[in-house]
Amino acid sequence: MATLLTRTHEDILIAYFQDARIIDETRIQSLGEELSELVTDPRYEKIILNFQNVSFMSSSMIGKLILFGKKCKAADIGLRFCNINENVEQVFEVMNLGKVFEVSKYEDNAIDSFAKGGWFN
Repeated sequence: MATLLTRTHEDILIAYFQDARIIDETRIQSLGEELSELVTDPRYEKIILNFQNVSFMSSSMIGKLILFGKKCKAADIGLRFCNINENVEQVFEVMNLGKVFEVSKYEDNAIDSFAKGGWFN
């Protein structure tokens, strides 16, 4: 069963997590595989991960996100996160992930950030 729902907006792939709590190792492994597949799809050079449904995630999932970020960087894919819940945002702050990932409050802001240009597009 797919753990991500995706849609496109112009040339941007937007992926939505379906689970509110990402803690099950089997689901995390499946998510990691789906994220890796996104990187290998040559149609997308810009990806947004929308966390609107996620209220909690384990440290294992954080590890998958960091690995995904590294793969995106290696493949020259722009990556943005958006709609991060307050609980997840606190974890991001504690782990200084705001320095690793570009995070927008809303999906529209993440989309607009690609249009602004810069080093990380």
